[in-house]
Amino acid sequence: MSPHMTADLADDALKMAMARRRPKRGCVHHSDHGSQYVSPLLGKTMREAGIGPSMGSASSPWGNAATESLMGLIKSERAHARTFETREQAALEIFEYIERSYNRVRIHSALGHLSPEEFEARHMEGAAKTAA
Repeated sequence: MSPHMTADLADDALKMAMARRRPKRGCVHHSDHGSQYVSPLLGKTMREAGIGPSMGSASSPWGNAATESLMGLIKSERAHARTFETREQAALEIFEYIERSYNRVRIHSALGHLSPEEFEARHMEGAAKTAA
């Protein structure tokens, strides 16, 4: 978490996600057209990891709808619900919300009324059967 959205922040976030999730080559990174996402730094990290960049059409309301929905929920259910004494305290609260509630419990109509964790488990299970 940073006070400014920079290429370094986006690159660090991608590297943390790659370390945690270990995506296979061919994975796709979808983003908007922000300068931090078209930076040479992030492009280099994606190329080296075999991750393909993806961006929706400029000014399209649908390209990042799921992310925009998540950000709205975080703001309404966590960020605006209280005042944090430090940036670190806010970051921990938001991390816990995403990991404990949003990804594990909250169901999503776009995912067939499954939580992200359930959807991914089913998708990975199906992919493993297809590869075998």
